[in-house]
Amino acid sequence: MTTDQLYVELNYVDHSRASRLKYANLILAQPELIPELLNILFMVDDKTSCRAAWILEFMCGKNLEAIIPHLDQFTENIHHVHLDSAIRPVAKICEYLTKAYYSKNQNNLQSAFTSTHKEKIIEACFDWMINDQKIAPKAYSMNTLYLLGQDFNWIHPELALILERDFQMQSSGFKARARQILKKIKKA
Repeated sequence: MTTDQLYVELNYVDHSRASRLKYANLILAQPELIPELLNILFMVDDKTSCRAAWILEFMCGKNLEAIIPHLDQFTENIHHVHLDSAIRPVAKICEYLTKAYYSKNQNNLQSAFTSTHKEKIIEACFDWMINDQKIAPKAYSMNTLYLLGQDFNWIHPELALILERDFQMQSSGFKARARQILKKIKKA
């Protein structure tokens, strides 16, 4: 399947869990389509890129290791994503990646996830934290940054500063997650 064929196929994806799961399974069954899916995801001004992001998130939720050969392409381009419907799943994938990296259970991502990948994710997450994003990408970013702060000691003070600064102006969902993260930072 070419990028153009996959692009057409993505027009049939809707918000339903069943639809996203169906296409995630299609991609997992044909991993050669992952670069094509990423190409569509990074057509950042096209609404279809959001559907590609949904599928990639579900694919990573089922089999995170499928993205390992494509980490360079993913991390190099995430800062270009700007449509709200695409940012949320991309931020979720960043959280999946960092959770797997810091997992106590041995996995292949731990040897594939480089400091360059981490730096690109840190940059994107801080951008989502300081820009006018919805709560979900900010919540995923908070957790991702907290975890990455184990290797980059400057992250926790910067993250705490942002969380404390924005606390009063944000939603109750933001406040609840921020309280949890601030508590963890103070413990660490």
